[in-house]
Amino acid sequence: MTERNRTPWVVGVSGASGTPYAAAVLRGLLAAGESVDLVVSRASRLTLLDETGIAFRDAHWREDLAEWLARGADGKPGTFEGLTPDADVRYWGAGDLAAGPSSGSYQVKGMLIVPASTACVAGVALGLSKDLLQRVASVTLKERRRLVVAVRETPLNGQTLKHLVALDEAGAVVLPASPAFYAGATHIQDLVDFVAGRVLDAAGVPHRLYRRWEGELGGSRSPQGSSGGEQAGD
Repeated sequence: MTERNRTPWVVGVSGASGTPYAAAVLRGLLAAGESVDLVVSRASRLTLLDETGIAFRDAHWREDLAEWLARGADGKPGTFEGLTPDADVRYWGAGDLAAGPSSGSYQVKGMLIVPASTACVAGVALGLSKDLLQRVASVTLKERRRLVVAVRETPLNGQTLKHLVALDEAGAVVLPASPAFYAGATHIQDLVDFVAGRVLDAAGVPHRLYRRWEGELGGSRSPQGSSGGEQAGD
């Protein structure tokens, strides 16, 4: 794909717990042949280090991303292929407010914030643009592009609920990281993949991350019930 024809999805990773959700969404986008522009907030680096032991470094971002994407939701290394050499990923530092996606003239398909902390939700709802992640989200809204906000917090206080309503009214898809069990989950990865699959559904990106409801009670207990983690063997 030439640079001129490249139209990526921006994936923003905030400091909320749930870095496996981000990894699953990234794997799903790349498996679908999508281009990705990645923004990892400063707070999310601490969460990533705590949840996976991976120190995400600007100078070695591709190496660290490969290790991150290869891990399963249970933290086991080598569960997935990770980052292939031909994966179309561009990384932008969270403090780089002159980055390409900070401008509406930079063509992207939309933005997925996975996971989204309450601080991130507030910043985007109020239009603060205190870092690149929030700035890109604001640009996404003003350009009327698709914005999916996978908020990961519980319980939610009134102020956060107001911010989420404001995002919904602005055109964003508010998608709580709420795993479902009808897909026949047998592993933590299945629950993570369900949420990631719903994010990709909201973005209109095809995937095979979870078993869809087909109107058959007990279908999740059939031999084909759970399809989570299929990409590990693809």
